[in-house]
Amino acid sequence: MSAEADRAAPTTDHLAAAWNAALATVRGNIADFTAWYPDDTTTAGAYRPRTARDGQPEGANVGWTTGFWPGMLWLAWEATGDDAVGRAARLQVDSFEDRVRREVDLDTHDLGFLYTLSCVTPYRLLGDARAREAALKAANHLMDRFLEPAGILQAWGDLENPLQRGRTIIDSLMNVPLLYWAAETTGTPSFFDAAIRHTEQLRQHVIRPDGTTFHTYYWDPETGEPLRGGTEQGHQDGSCWARGQAWGIYGFALGYRHARRESFLDAARRCADYFLTRLPEDRIAYWDLVFDDGSGEERDSSAAAIAVCGLYELADHLDDRDAALRYRVEADAILDSLATAYSTAHDPGATALLLHGVYDKPKDVGVDEGSLWGDYFYLEALSRRLRPDWRSYW
Repeated sequence: MSAEADRAAPTTDHLAAAWNAALATVRGNIADFTAWYPDDTTTAGAYRPRTARDGQPEGANVGWTTGFWPGMLWLAWEATGDDAVGRAARLQVDSFEDRVRREVDLDTHDLGFLYTLSCVTPYRLLGDARAREAALKAANHLMDRFLEPAGILQAWGDLENPLQRGRTIIDSLMNVPLLYWAAETTGTPSFFDAAIRHTEQLRQHVIRPDGTTFHTYYWDPETGEPLRGGTEQGHQDGSCWARGQAWGIYGFALGYRHARRESFLDAARRCADYFLTRLPEDRIAYWDLVFDDGSGEERDSSAAAIAVCGLYELADHLDDRDAALRYRVEADAILDSLATAYSTAHDPGATALLLHGVYDKPKDVGVDEGSLWGDYFYLEALSRRLRPDWRSYW
C-alpha cells in the first residue's frame, strides 16, 4: 500500500473517542440509576426518575424500557471488566427477579426487551442461575400472550381487553429472541414454535408490497383472520414509522439467525432497502420516513441506532459479499453521523448518550429527547463496530 493510500485509509479513532465518552456517561449514571430507574426519555435533556403509577413508587422498575439500563451496564462491563460496573449490572438481577416474581407490570409483550438484557445476558456471561430462572418466568409470561389460532403474541394490555385483543406491533420482533433462548436452554419446542409462527405472521402481513411496514396489525383472535394494519406512533396508518422500520431490519435479521429461514432474511433486506432509500443527507432518519429534508420535522436518532445494529446483523448473514459490504458501509455512515453530530460526546455533564430522538410524536411524548433504547442501541452499535468479537445479547 502506498503512503498516500495509507494516509487516506479510514480509521475509527473518532468512534473510540465516542465510546470512551459514552462509557464515562454510563459510569456517571450508576449512582443515580441504582437508587431509581430513569424515565423512558429525558426531559429537557436530562433523565428523571420514572413517574409513580399503579401503586408503584417514583423510580420503580415498571414500563417497557428499564431493561436497557442493565443492557448498557453489561456492554460496558464486557468491554472493560470494571468491577464497579459489574457490581451495578449484577444488582439489576435483584430488581428484575423481584418484578417477575411479584408480577409487576407484566401485561405486555415487552418482556423480551426487559429480560433478555437484564437476566438472559448475565446468565450467558456469568452462569447466574437466579437470572436464568427469572428470565424463564418472563418467557412463560410471554407465552401466555400467544393467541391461537392467530399465531401471534398480543402486544399490550389484559388479554381480555377488546381494544387490544388480537393486536401485535412490529417492535415484537425484538421480544421473540427471549423465546428462542428459552427453547435453547430448556429444550422445550413450544417456545421455538411460537417465535417462528409470530415472526412469519408479521412477515406476511406487517410488511407491505413496497417494503414499508405497518406499526401495528390486528388479527381476529377467534378465527385467526388477518384484519387490518395501522399505526400508534407513526404519522399516518399508511406512512412508514422510522423506528418500526428499524425494528423490522433488526428483528427479521435476528429471526434468521435463530431459525435460519431464508424468508426472514429476505424480509430484513426488504426493510433495510426501503429504510436506506429514505435517509436525508446526514443519514439520520426523520421520525417517519414519509418526511424529507425541508419538512421541518424531527429526526429520530434512536431509529438510526437500531438500524445500524440491524444492518450489521443482516450483513453478517449474507453470502453475497457485495451486498454485505453495502449494508456495512451504510451502517458505518449512520454510526459516524450519530457519533459526531447526535451524541453527547462533547457534553461531560449529560446523562443521555444520544440526543435528538423521538418517542411518540403524535402524542407529543419524548420529542427531540434522549431515550433509554436509543442510548442502549447506540452503545451496542459502537460495540459491534469496535469489537468484532462481541457476541449479541439477542
